[in-house]
Amino acid sequence: MESKTLKPVAKVSEIPEGGSTIVEVDGRSIAIFRVKDNEFYAIDNTCPHQGGPLGEGFVEDYRVTCPWHAWEFDIRNGACETVPADRIKSYKTQVNGDDILLNVE
Repeated sequence: MESKTLKPVAKVSEIPEGGSTIVEVDGRSIAIFRVKDNEFYAIDNTCPHQGGPLGEGFVEDYRVTCPWHAWEFDIRNGACETVPADRIKSYKTQVNGDDILLNVE
């Protein structure tokens, strides 16, 4: 049976709709995006192109654009729309009250 490790990493009240935050979890930099009222997605914060901070990128619908060189990623699953072979890790999120929990496994 697969074990799930859910860790509280951010507060719902701290991320406005259409906004994001960057958190450090187990030595990983992770960007969390709030697309709708309580719809949260998390991906690795580092763009595989040249290391740009995806959590600082422009978000439209379910796509984030890297602020450094405009590579685009689907925040729901980490798929790179610019170079499909460069998918990044995505993480399952869950909301419990004001806490955003992240599955880091």
